[in-house]
Amino acid sequence: MTVGRACRFCAIAVTLATHTCVWLRVQVVGGLSSAAGSPRPPSAALSLSYIYGRSPYLLLMEALTDEEGALALCLAKNALGRRVAGVACSDPPLTPVFSEKRGVFVTLTRDGDLRGCIGFPYPHYPLGKAIREAAVSAALEDPRFPPVRAPELPRIKIDITVLSVPELLDVAPEARPATIVVGRHGLIVRGHGTSGLLLPQVATEWCWDSRQFLDHTCQKAGLPAGCWQKKDVEIYTFEGQVFCEEK
Repeated sequence: MTVGRACRFCAIAVTLATHTCVWLRVQVVGGLSSAAGSPRPPSAALSLSYIYGRSPYLLLMEALTDEEGALALCLAKNALGRRVAGVACSDPPLTPVFSEKRGVFVTLTRDGDLRGCIGFPYPHYPLGKAIREAAVSAALEDPRFPPVRAPELPRIKIDITVLSVPELLDVAPEARPATIVVGRHGLIVRGHGTSGLLLPQVATEWCWDSRQFLDHTCQKAGLPAGCWQKKDVEIYTFEGQVFCEEK
Protein backbone atom coordinates (compact mmCIF):
# COMPACT_ATOMS: atom_id res chain seq x y z
CA MET A 1 0.00 0.00 0.00
CA THR A 2 1.45 3.36 -0.93
CA VAL A 3 1.49 6.48 1.19
CA GLY A 4 -1.29 8.80 0.00
CA ARG A 5 -1.34 12.50 -0.63
CA ALA A 6 -3.09 14.63 1.95
CA CYS A 7 -6.85 14.70 1.37
CA ARG A 8 -8.37 18.15 0.81
CA PHE A 9 -11.18 17.97 3.35
CA CYS A 10 -9.57 18.13 6.81
CA ALA A 11 -7.02 20.54 8.10
CA ILE A 12 -3.36 20.07 8.73
CA ALA A 13 -2.15 23.22 10.37
CA VAL A 14 1.07 25.11 10.32
CA THR A 15 1.94 27.47 13.17
CA LEU A 16 5.08 30.44 14.64
CA ALA A 17 7.60 30.58 17.57
CA THR A 18 10.84 28.83 18.34
CA HIS A 19 11.64 26.71 21.36
CA THR A 20 14.11 24.24 22.71
CA CYS A 21 13.43 20.84 21.16
CA VAL A 22 11.08 21.87 18.34
CA TRP A 23 10.35 24.71 15.97
CA LEU A 24 6.82 26.00 16.37
CA ARG A 25 4.81 28.41 14.28
CA VAL A 26 1.60 29.73 15.81
CA GLN A 27 -1.09 32.07 14.54
CA VAL A 28 -4.07 33.00 16.68
CA VAL A 29 -7.51 32.47 15.17
CA GLY A 30 -10.61 32.95 17.27
CA GLY A 31 -9.59 32.36 20.88
CA LEU A 32 -7.15 29.65 19.95
CA SER A 33 -4.63 29.01 17.23
CA SER A 34 -4.86 27.61 13.74
CA ALA A 35 -3.31 27.28 10.32
CA ALA A 36 -1.14 29.90 8.69
CA GLY A 37 -0.41 29.57 5.01
CA SER A 38 0.28 25.88 4.55
CA PRO A 39 1.15 25.17 0.90
CA ARG A 40 -0.21 21.61 1.16
CA PRO A 41 -3.83 20.50 0.96
CA PRO A 42 -5.45 19.90 4.33
CA SER A 43 -5.18 16.39 5.72
CA ALA A 44 -7.87 13.86 6.44
CA ALA A 45 -8.56 13.07 10.08
CA LEU A 46 -10.11 10.03 11.71
CA SER A 47 -11.78 10.06 15.10
CA LEU A 48 -11.17 7.70 17.99
CA SER A 49 -13.98 9.28 19.98
CA TYR A 50 -17.46 7.89 19.45
CA ILE A 51 -19.06 8.85 22.77
CA TYR A 52 -21.58 11.51 21.85
CA GLY A 53 -23.85 13.77 23.85
CA ARG A 54 -23.46 16.99 25.73
CA SER A 55 -20.10 17.36 27.39
CA PRO A 56 -19.91 18.37 31.06
CA TYR A 57 -16.67 20.27 30.46
CA LEU A 58 -16.22 24.01 30.13
CA LEU A 59 -16.59 25.37 26.62
CA LEU A 60 -13.92 28.00 27.22
CA MET A 61 -10.46 26.68 28.11
CA GLU A 62 -7.11 28.37 28.49
CA ALA A 63 -4.84 28.06 25.47
CA LEU A 64 -1.55 26.26 25.83
CA THR A 65 1.60 28.37 25.91
CA ASP A 66 4.31 27.93 23.27
CA GLU A 67 6.37 26.05 25.85
CA GLU A 68 3.46 23.68 26.50
CA GLY A 69 3.08 23.23 22.76
CA ALA A 70 6.72 22.15 22.61
CA LEU A 71 6.05 19.70 25.45
CA ALA A 72 3.04 18.32 23.56
CA LEU A 73 5.18 17.65 20.49
CA CYS A 74 7.85 15.99 22.64
CA LEU A 75 5.19 13.73 24.17
CA ALA A 76 3.99 12.63 20.74
CA LYS A 77 7.54 12.12 19.47
CA ASN A 78 8.51 10.05 22.51
CA ALA A 79 5.35 7.94 22.19
CA LEU A 80 6.25 7.15 18.58
CA GLY A 81 9.82 6.30 19.55
CA ARG A 82 8.67 3.87 22.23
CA ARG A 83 5.94 2.11 20.25
CA VAL A 84 7.33 2.20 16.71
CA ALA A 85 11.07 1.94 17.29
CA GLY A 86 11.21 0.38 20.77
CA VAL A 87 13.39 3.22 22.04
CA ALA A 88 13.35 3.80 25.80
CA CYS A 89 12.80 7.50 26.45
CA SER A 90 11.42 9.49 29.38
CA ASP A 91 8.87 12.24 28.98
CA PRO A 92 9.76 15.73 30.26
CA PRO A 93 8.02 17.12 33.37
CA LEU A 94 4.55 18.33 32.40
CA THR A 95 2.52 21.35 33.44
CA PRO A 96 -0.97 20.97 34.97
CA VAL A 97 -2.70 21.54 31.63
CA PHE A 98 -1.67 18.03 30.54
CA SER A 99 -3.86 16.61 33.32
CA GLU A 100 -6.91 18.45 32.01
CA LYS A 101 -9.27 16.63 29.67
CA ARG A 102 -8.93 18.01 26.15
CA GLY A 103 -9.80 16.97 22.63
CA VAL A 104 -6.78 16.61 20.35
CA PHE A 105 -5.76 15.43 16.87
CA VAL A 106 -2.30 14.24 15.86
CA THR A 107 -1.33 14.44 12.19
CA LEU A 108 1.73 12.68 10.81
CA THR A 109 3.24 13.55 7.43
CA ARG A 110 6.27 12.21 5.60
CA ASP A 111 7.93 14.45 3.03
CA GLY A 112 4.74 16.49 2.84
CA ASP A 113 2.43 13.50 2.35
CA LEU A 114 -0.18 12.45 4.86
CA ARG A 115 0.95 9.38 6.81
CA GLY A 116 -1.75 9.21 9.46
CA CYS A 117 -4.18 11.43 11.34
CA ILE A 118 -6.32 10.31 14.28
CA GLY A 119 -7.69 12.10 17.30
CA PHE A 120 -10.29 12.66 19.98
CA PRO A 121 -12.82 15.43 19.17
CA TYR A 122 -14.15 15.37 22.74
CA PRO A 123 -12.24 15.76 26.02
CA HIS A 124 -12.62 12.23 27.34
CA TYR A 125 -8.97 11.85 28.41
CA PRO A 126 -6.29 14.01 30.07
CA LEU A 127 -4.39 15.87 27.38
CA GLY A 128 -1.10 14.04 27.99
CA LYS A 129 -2.73 10.63 27.60
CA ALA A 130 -4.80 11.76 24.61
CA ILE A 131 -1.68 13.03 22.79
CA ARG A 132 0.21 9.77 23.37
CA GLU A 133 -2.69 7.58 22.28
CA ALA A 134 -3.56 9.69 19.25
CA ALA A 135 0.08 9.76 18.13
CA VAL A 136 0.45 5.98 18.37
CA SER A 137 -2.92 5.39 16.73
CA ALA A 138 -2.08 7.77 13.86
CA ALA A 139 1.14 5.83 13.30
CA LEU A 140 -0.17 2.29 13.68
CA GLU A 141 -3.96 2.21 13.36
CA ASP A 142 -5.02 4.62 10.63
CA PRO A 143 -6.75 2.18 8.24
CA ARG A 144 -5.84 4.24 5.19
CA PHE A 145 -2.12 3.54 5.54
CA PRO A 146 0.25 0.73 6.49
CA PRO A 147 1.78 1.11 9.97
CA VAL A 148 4.66 3.55 10.29
CA ARG A 149 7.98 1.69 10.46
CA ALA A 150 10.98 2.62 12.59
CA PRO A 151 13.19 3.62 9.60
CA GLU A 152 10.53 6.21 8.64
CA LEU A 153 10.59 8.08 11.95
CA PRO A 154 13.39 10.54 11.06
CA ARG A 155 11.22 11.74 8.14
CA ILE A 156 7.93 11.88 10.07
CA LYS A 157 6.67 15.35 10.94
CA ILE A 158 4.17 15.79 13.78
CA ASP A 159 1.35 18.34 14.02
CA ILE A 160 -0.87 18.55 17.10
CA THR A 161 -4.25 20.32 17.18
CA VAL A 162 -5.73 20.90 20.64
CA LEU A 163 -9.49 21.45 20.44
CA SER A 164 -11.96 23.44 22.45
CA VAL A 165 -15.07 21.51 23.47
CA PRO A 166 -17.48 21.18 20.53
CA GLU A 167 -20.66 23.17 21.17
CA LEU A 168 -24.05 22.43 19.66
CA LEU A 169 -25.10 25.11 17.19
CA ASP A 170 -28.53 25.67 18.71
CA VAL A 171 -30.20 27.72 15.97
CA ALA A 172 -32.71 26.96 13.26
CA PRO A 173 -31.15 25.16 10.25
CA GLU A 174 -31.62 28.18 7.98
CA ALA A 175 -29.66 30.35 10.45
CA ARG A 176 -26.64 28.03 10.64
CA PRO A 177 -24.52 29.61 7.87
CA ALA A 178 -24.79 33.08 9.41
CA THR A 179 -23.75 31.75 12.82
CA ILE A 180 -20.56 30.06 11.64
CA VAL A 181 -17.42 32.23 11.56
CA VAL A 182 -15.15 31.02 8.77
CA GLY A 183 -11.54 30.90 9.93
CA ARG A 184 -12.54 30.54 13.56
CA HIS A 185 -14.91 27.59 13.78
CA GLY A 186 -14.30 23.96 12.99
CA LEU A 187 -17.40 21.87 12.33
CA ILE A 188 -18.84 18.51 13.28
CA VAL A 189 -21.90 17.27 11.40
CA ARG A 190 -23.80 14.43 13.06
CA GLY A 191 -26.89 12.63 11.86
CA HIS A 192 -28.34 9.42 10.44
CA GLY A 193 -25.86 7.30 12.41
CA THR A 194 -22.71 8.98 11.13
CA SER A 195 -20.57 12.06 11.71
CA GLY A 196 -17.82 14.09 10.05
CA LEU A 197 -15.32 16.67 11.30
CA LEU A 198 -13.39 19.45 9.57
CA LEU A 199 -10.84 21.57 11.43
CA PRO A 200 -11.11 25.39 11.39
CA GLN A 201 -8.37 25.96 8.83
CA VAL A 202 -10.06 24.12 5.99
CA ALA A 203 -12.58 26.79 5.00
CA THR A 204 -10.01 29.58 4.78
CA GLU A 205 -7.45 27.41 2.95
CA TRP A 206 -10.04 26.52 0.31
CA CYS A 207 -11.80 29.91 0.23
CA TRP A 208 -15.14 28.44 1.26
CA ASP A 209 -17.99 30.47 2.62
CA SER A 210 -19.96 29.07 5.55
CA ARG A 211 -22.49 27.26 3.34
CA GLN A 212 -19.73 25.52 1.39
CA PHE A 213 -18.01 24.64 4.66
CA LEU A 214 -21.23 23.04 5.90
CA ASP A 215 -21.71 21.19 2.62
CA HIS A 216 -18.20 19.73 2.69
CA THR A 217 -18.52 18.70 6.33
CA CYS A 218 -21.74 16.86 5.45
CA GLN A 219 -19.87 15.06 2.68
CA LYS A 220 -17.04 14.25 5.10
CA ALA A 221 -19.69 12.47 7.21
CA GLY A 222 -20.84 10.53 4.16
CA LEU A 223 -24.04 12.55 3.94
CA PRO A 224 -25.32 14.59 1.00
CA ALA A 225 -24.24 18.22 0.68
CA GLY A 226 -27.00 20.39 2.06
CA CYS A 227 -28.10 17.91 4.72
CA TRP A 228 -27.24 20.59 7.32
CA GLN A 229 -30.56 22.19 6.36
CA LYS A 230 -32.43 19.32 8.00
CA LYS A 231 -33.58 19.51 11.62
CA ASP A 232 -32.49 15.94 12.39
CA VAL A 233 -28.86 16.73 11.51
CA GLU A 234 -26.87 18.36 14.32
CA ILE A 235 -24.04 20.86 13.80
CA TYR A 236 -21.33 21.44 16.39
CA THR A 237 -18.64 24.14 16.32
CA PHE A 238 -15.21 24.22 17.98
CA GLU A 239 -11.88 26.05 17.78
CA GLY A 240 -8.33 24.69 17.58
CA GLN A 241 -4.80 25.47 18.71
CA VAL A 242 -2.08 23.99 16.52
CA PHE A 243 1.55 23.15 17.23
CA CYS A 244 3.71 21.99 14.36
CA GLU A 245 7.08 20.30 14.33
CA GLU A 246 9.46 21.61 11.71
CA LYS A 247 12.07 19.26 10.28
